[in-house]
Amino acid sequence: MQIDIETSDFPVTEALRDHAERQLLFALTCCGEHIRRVVMRLSDVNGPRGGPDKRCRLRLKLAGLPDLVVEDTQTDLYVAIDRATDRTGRTLVRKIGRRQTLLRHVGLLVSD
Repeated sequence: MQIDIETSDFPVTEALRDHAERQLLFALTCCGEHIRRVVMRLSDVNGPRGGPDKRCRLRLKLAGLPDLVVEDTQTDLYVAIDRATDRTGRTLVRKIGRRQTLLRHVGLLVSD
């Protein structure tokens, strides 16, 4: 799984990169064979004005499925990363399950 972390208007610290990668691996490891690439885009929406303006946007390029995009905005960037990765993992499991159910119904997937 290829992970790219992009930011606008601020540098990525080593601690932030480690946290983001750890959260992604934890949330997405179960479905890793379905993921080609993960792009995490971190931004500060309001700049120095403050408020709930730290955004984490995840785009997953998937094998055999449409791209998955999830974003979350919080006052703390670490919290935004945590929430976005958690939701992405749950959504991906649901999408893969639906695809496998559909394939079983049309007879394209043989169960063990």
